[in-house]
Amino acid sequence: MRHIRPKNWAKPKGYSNGIIAEGKMFFLAGVVGWNEKEIFTSDDLVDQFRQALLNIRAILSAGDSGPEHIARMTWFITDMAGYRSRLTEFGAVYKDVIGHNFPAMACIGVSSLVEPRAKIEIEVTAMIP
Repeated sequence: MRHIRPKNWAKPKGYSNGIIAEGKMFFLAGVVGWNEKEIFTSDDLVDQFRQALLNIRAILSAGDSGPEHIARMTWFITDMAGYRSRLTEFGAVYKDVIGHNFPAMACIGVSSLVEPRAKIEIEVTAMIP
């Protein structure tokens, strides 16, 4: 994957402005922060974020892929103020679970998600070389 940033733009913090990639496209459905039995073990936003990322890693692994192949992520969050106030925690969890792969990302505040207890849902597109 090639990360794209226009000349003279500031370096993005925790994401890429654009990605150019070749290979098989791997699309993940929206992933929430419940466990493999579809049970939420926490109502905390950061806890659900960690579990959602672990779920994403499990799905990628089942498709013979890994976090290093993620080209795009879209996060849907029900508590943007909570997200903004805990950016440092989010960054630490992201690096712990996903590593130093920074795909093109969008983060969207929403009023609710299909799963009533879900605080975050993440869609992923990966490119397997």
